[in-house]
Amino acid sequence: MTWRYIIKQLAFPPSSLLLLLLCAFLLRKRWPKLALASFVISSSGLYIMSLPITVEYAARALETEAPLLLEQWSTLAQHADAIVVLGGGREVNDPAWQADQPSLMAMQRLRYAARLAKASQLPVLVSGGLHYGQPPSEAQIMADSLAQDFNVNTRWLEGQSRTTWENAQYSAQMLQAEGIQRVVLVTDAWHMPRSRWSYEQFGFQVLSAPVGFLGGANARPLNGWMPESKAMWHNTALLNEAIGALLYRLSYSAAE
Repeated sequence: MTWRYIIKQLAFPPSSLLLLLLCAFLLRKRWPKLALASFVISSSGLYIMSLPITVEYAARALETEAPLLLEQWSTLAQHADAIVVLGGGREVNDPAWQADQPSLMAMQRLRYAARLAKASQLPVLVSGGLHYGQPPSEAQIMADSLAQDFNVNTRWLEGQSRTTWENAQYSAQMLQAEGIQRVVLVTDAWHMPRSRWSYEQFGFQVLSAPVGFLGGANARPLNGWMPESKAMWHNTALLNEAIGALLYRLSYSAAE
């Protein structure tokens, strides 16, 4: 898992672009044209990846699932038998809590799921595995937060998964053993198409409940053409999602 993390971080911005910039510096005397091309590509890439306007349009391309309407919340039990919340990372050993806590992205999903659970009275499954093999699982952290922060109990904890595909695979083992085939799926809007597809491969009827939309007007000065550190993080996540969505359809099937 550690090597997988290192390779992935080196392959994605900003690390890949910084490495290309380093190559431009090292090659500047021996191969000046190649060095110039590397400099232009890396500099342009860093600029584009740091723009809120890039986030806005990249997210719009990925966020294809419509949000639930408020009036749908109370009728969810007519269309589904459980709410599934996908893990969104953790903050390790937060001194304020003296324990691992859900990330801001995970908390956004949990807050939304809690509202849906209270409105619909549907039972909740949380899905998320270990952080590089270290307990507790994301599922346990999420369940604790739902109970302590939102007064929502979790019926099922799926704590083995490390990927979106495994979220679906292990959720299916737990839910379908109890005859549950219809789920409300909660995750970020840009992550929803791949998540929904994965759950559908295991026979679920999925009602999408996306949250955390990034494709709205960025409302930044200069219309989002000023570089911003937060945009770099968002654009990297969106790039990862776009590649992941393509690879999933090429690599996975429910038989696996």
